[in-house]
Amino acid sequence: MALTVGERIPGVSLLQKKEDGFETVDLADRLAGRKVVLFAVPGAFTGTCTSAHVPSFVRTRNQLADEGVDEVICVSVNDPFVMEAWGEATGATVAGITMLSDPSSEYTKAAGFAFSVPQAGLHDRAVRHALFADDGVVKVLHVEKDSGVCETTAGETMLEAIKALV
Repeated sequence: MALTVGERIPGVSLLQKKEDGFETVDLADRLAGRKVVLFAVPGAFTGTCTSAHVPSFVRTRNQLADEGVDEVICVSVNDPFVMEAWGEATGATVAGITMLSDPSSEYTKAAGFAFSVPQAGLHDRAVRHALFADDGVVKVLHVEKDSGVCETTAGETMLEAIKALV
């Protein structure tokens, strides 16, 4: 069953590439007491993820901060080296977006958003979604029906949803 509004985001461990190695990020600890936007994509360096989804949050990062969002996190079922390179290639890192690796699909499965397309080499990847959480509790959740589209999960859509909460 997929995560829904009002539920707590699963406490799982993700990875982040750092200059001196890796950091294990406990997602529950990272979200505690903070307002965070988390968006998950099927894969780094894939078409829609690179051309639409990440850029939409690069464009809106500062406006989200103006609305009280402490951090914007991108999660993908890729290794931390790939996430670091993708963040640099898309400008996400410079924009202040945190790129977290879900290498074993721990978050993706626990949140109920895993899908596979074996013929394309995609196993236990994340259904494209974006959420706003306050102290780890989901307040806004948008899920795309088609993984090749970024409309309801775009940064601009999330920004408007957060503004509407007030």
